[in-house]
This record gives sequence, C-alpha cells and structure tokens, in this order.
Amino acid sequence: MAEPERPRTDRSPWNWLLLVPIVVPLLTFLYNHDEPRIAGFPLFYWLQLSFILLGVGTTTLVYQMTKRGRS
Repeated sequence: MAEPERPRTDRSPWNWLLLVPIVVPLLTFLYNHDEPRIAGFPLFYWLQLSFILLGVGTTTLVYQMTKRGRS
C-alpha cells in the first residue's frame, strides 16, 4: 500500500532570508550621498544595481536550499 503524500509546507527558515533584499534598500543612509562617483555616476545608481544583484542572489540561494528532489 502506497504511503499518502504529505501536504506541502513552505515553512522553511530559509524563507526569512528573503527579507534581506526588501529591508536593505530601505536603509537610506547607505545611499544618501552624491560621492563617490564611479564612471561619472553617483553612488545611488551603483547601489541600485547592487540591490538587484542582492535580490537575485538571495532568491537563488533560498530556492536552492528549499527545493525538494524533483523527478
């Protein structure tokens, strides 16, 4: 007799890591400066790009750590 499939749960502690790319861009003291300029662009623009990379990296990490074996 086959064992019944357990209901899916998304209650992994890894999911808390998804708060990082939400909270970090809200910390205005990180980018409330005009200097330094990199390639003529203020720090703000470079940090916005780094926030995107932070979000992608965090999402990828959480996905990899929480996925189940798929056939």
